Amino acid sequence: MPARSARFIKRCAEWVSKEKSSDIPRATRGIYALLQHRPKADRYDVAYIGMTSRSSMGRRLARHKLDHAKTWSHFSIFEVWNEVSEDELLELEGLFREIYRKDTQANRFNRQKKCKMIQMVRQDKLDKWKSASSKGVR
Repeated sequence: MPARSARFIKRCAEWVSKEKSSDIPRATRGIYALLQHRPKADRYDVAYIGMTSRSSMGRRLARHKLDHAKTWSHFSIFEVWNEVSEDELLELEGLFREIYRKDTQANRFNRQKKCKMIQMVRQDKLDKWKSASSKGVR
């Protein structure tokens, strides 16, 4: 078994053609991104970020092929370790969705509402961070 190098991510595959989504092993859970390839620029635009905690990513991507076939051409998957809880997985997904929430370049399919967990810890006044960290506040 390879040495563990990431806390949450067990392994990943990036920029894979959607035709290969049926090759994802059963019961693979984690975060996935649906991507639209722009060959002239050799870029991949994020169309959607999602997660699976109970069902397989392969099954979830198969549903996206039916529902949003023209929106994406490739995917990236990030499998989490078995001990990563569903709550941790939801927080990871929420973090990524929060990043893309107001991105004007993001596909409409990817636009998301606020992540409640992230909003609970949001503090935009950075000067308050210094005073909290010096007091050992967590």
